[in-house]
Amino acid sequence: MVKEIRHGLNSKILTNQFTGFFLIDAATRDTLFDLNGQKYFTPASNTKIFTLFTGLNLISDSIPSFRYLVQNDTFFLEGTGDPTLLHPYFHDSTAIKFLAAHENIALYTNNFKMPKYGPGWAWDDFAYYYQTERSGFPIYGNVNTIYHGDSLVIVPSYFKEDVIDLDYINAREESKNTFYYGSERKDTLEIPFRTDSTLTRILLGKAMVKKITITNHMPIGKQTTVYSIPSDSLFKRMMLVSDNFLAEQILILAAATLSDTLDGSKAQSFVLNNQLADLNQAPRWEDGSGLSRYNLFTPESMVHVLYKLYTTIPKERLFNFFPIGGVNGTLKDWYSSDIQPYIYAKSGSLGNNYCLSGYLLTKSGKTLIFSYMNNHFVQPSGQIKQQMQHVLEIVRDGY
Repeated sequence: MVKEIRHGLNSKILTNQFTGFFLIDAATRDTLFDLNGQKYFTPASNTKIFTLFTGLNLISDSIPSFRYLVQNDTFFLEGTGDPTLLHPYFHDSTAIKFLAAHENIALYTNNFKMPKYGPGWAWDDFAYYYQTERSGFPIYGNVNTIYHGDSLVIVPSYFKEDVIDLDYINAREESKNTFYYGSERKDTLEIPFRTDSTLTRILLGKAMVKKITITNHMPIGKQTTVYSIPSDSLFKRMMLVSDNFLAEQILILAAATLSDTLDGSKAQSFVLNNQLADLNQAPRWEDGSGLSRYNLFTPESMVHVLYKLYTTIPKERLFNFFPIGGVNGTLKDWYSSDIQPYIYAKSGSLGNNYCLSGYLLTKSGKTLIFSYMNNHFVQPSGQIKQQMQHVLEIVRDGY
């Protein structure tokens, strides 16, 4: 079997790239195959496996929506990084309904201590949904959603006067919230908007039909946390469609469980120094989404985290987080089976890089854990994916 796998990995298609493949038996933890398993790769969205692990270890069963403290006649409010408030997919209104019963609301935003973009993110991707700005109190998913219904629909409607009827190379100006959407377009655009405390105050106030003020201090005292949706719903969406914004905010939410400071790097450091202190190859872990090309992980470290998840979370719940080959999410068009799904895994792609890490069910009934990383290829990614599918079918049929 090792010979067959090695033959598949020696394909001419893979000659000029860098490949890593690490495979273990989930029951025995025996290593079945190892090619460059201890070498570092750019993981792309495989990074989200570490983000999922962090969220599952630090965030409770429900997402903390916000924290508040009432002092005298003022309702002091601060965010936790919850991305679901009026989000285009979740449409959560927990905060809106709760705050409707209160007056004199003061919003504190200075607890957010991160840059809006992660290190190594591409400067010219500002107008694309996959590079939405991070923030401490997101609203509407920090995107302006535009589409044609009976008429032009713009959500939030606050941006109605900022949308210009024009097809332009970018859907938004780089430095301001001016958007472009031609009248002949038939698709739905989710365009990131530039965030700041003033805009957050305005959008939240309009959604509540209340006036909200900004405060530069949060009073000292015991805060109360209000929770929104089940955490698993957020984790699954992040993994299924590889949502970068949700991944970034999950790290911020995780940091909020450790201190009042919203800085995802604190959650990363905590997990690496505690739950993942036994990694043989410590990663260079720069963001939650995998957008950064500074990220460096080994196939072995990916498998290590996947094994920890497998041994601590019931299989039915765990596999529900991952795209299923031939069924849904980013793997809907790959790894199909006439019998039953056999791949539950997270893909990751950047220009010239494609990786896949997760769980493989063999025909004999075994569960294997793998990480298959490809960096620096120049041919179409579809060719790489076809070869990967060929190798993983060999594993499925042979073990």
